[in-house]
Amino acid sequence: MASTVRGGRAAAPSVLPAALPELAQLERLLDAAPSSVGVRTACEVSCGGRRLPVYSITLGNPDSSAPCVGFFGGVHGLERIGTQVLLHFLERLLERLGTDAGLHRRLENLRLVFMPLVNPGGMLQTTRSNPRGVDLMRNAPVEASGKVPFMLGGQRFSARLPWFRGGATMEDESRALCEVVEREMLGRRFAVALDCHSGFGLTDRIWFPYAHTATPIRHLAEIHALSAMFDRDCPRHAYLFEPQSVQYRTHGDLWDHLYQRALASGDGAFLPLTLEMGSWRWMLEKPRQLFSRLGFFNPLPAQRHAQVLRQHLPWLEFLTRSSGNWTDWLPTGPERARHERAGQLRWYGSAA
Repeated sequence: MASTVRGGRAAAPSVLPAALPELAQLERLLDAAPSSVGVRTACEVSCGGRRLPVYSITLGNPDSSAPCVGFFGGVHGLERIGTQVLLHFLERLLERLGTDAGLHRRLENLRLVFMPLVNPGGMLQTTRSNPRGVDLMRNAPVEASGKVPFMLGGQRFSARLPWFRGGATMEDESRALCEVVEREMLGRRFAVALDCHSGFGLTDRIWFPYAHTATPIRHLAEIHALSAMFDRDCPRHAYLFEPQSVQYRTHGDLWDHLYQRALASGDGAFLPLTLEMGSWRWMLEKPRQLFSRLGFFNPLPAQRHAQVLRQHLPWLEFLTRSSGNWTDWLPTGPERARHERAGQLRWYGSAA
């Protein structure tokens, strides 16, 4: 399904910029990127008579012994801000490739992976789902334990209703994301994935698995150590770290599925995280956004939009920096046991 496109992509944008400016911006960045940047078409999606590409981009050391950070966005077509944050970060990163010797040294020992626009058809149609009506974050072969919220937890009644899980076969976009993660990230000694979303709550959250069960993940100690280091390095940050199951459980979560695949693939630490931007805050600031289809998920005033693009850069930079020196902070022995107890107490109410 995937194909290498470096040097072979058509110069013209896949869609008119006015129809899907995020894809047009991404293709402009890729056209100007140096040859050291790897580009693939992970899959193509049919939408409105067009064939839309889903790109994966790689930078840095391809050796499987190197740590890896993956950045993903646009899984839900309505949540354009996640894609825009990653494009802003990627643009700055590509600009620095020509002049930043420190970045070059970091990339000698680090792999970076980007899929900024996983669901271009949904974004073109201004829908949460893909063009076939499937919610890609309910599409993996994972069944929740216990009760899930009606509809929100994933349903198979109809593609005309929200949160439709799809059929027995995963959608092309979901499968492409999983194939990129499995090829580039799983089996490494250390890897972090960040998936950017919006549309829930007043607070920016960093969610980690599980979504399908309240059972703590095996790498709870590593998650706690990472969050504690971020608290120390950026003490004024406004993120709330928590397992997604604290808020609600769902069927079919892609990152639960990939985390379980990672557990089966080796002894390395794979830490899938979700940035869930608190879009309700934007609506409180500008209640008129409630009357816009995009307003529930995206900051519409230009000033607020620019602020959101900037405010998440320190978190994305932190992930690349901390992943590059993961051996310096990843807990082992008694220190790991201490972080395990602290994580249990912080997120699950007991140290058991």
